[in-house]
Amino acid sequence: MIPFAYRFHGHNSLRYVYKNGQVVRSRFATLKSSTNAHRNTSRIAVVISKKVLKSAVRRNRVRRRIYEHIRINMPKMTQNYDIVVIVTSGEVLAMSTADLSVQIDQLFDQAGLYKPAQN
Repeated sequence: MIPFAYRFHGHNSLRYVYKNGQVVRSRFATLKSSTNAHRNTSRIAVVISKKVLKSAVRRNRVRRRIYEHIRINMPKMTQNYDIVVIVTSGEVLAMSTADLSVQIDQLFDQAGLYKPAQN
């Protein structure tokens, strides 16, 4: 789980990102992000609808897996962003950790949230 300082608190912050954020889509998820000059850290939320996965246990399992991957890769991020990962497919539950990591990294790369790789 990511630390408290890196999480969203309240719905108004999420509404701002939903309304004004840049969107990147993949087969299983949508990533919305916007820069946040007012904060020293990035904030991240993972949203999974009940329509996607009915069971709260399953939704929380997917959410924990995505948060863990993001926590490990936080040093790669370029600057302070507000990021919302919206899971749109139940296929994520059956994905292996390696496949899930690749999918999340592709979303973050497409959105330009990671620093360029240095040789």
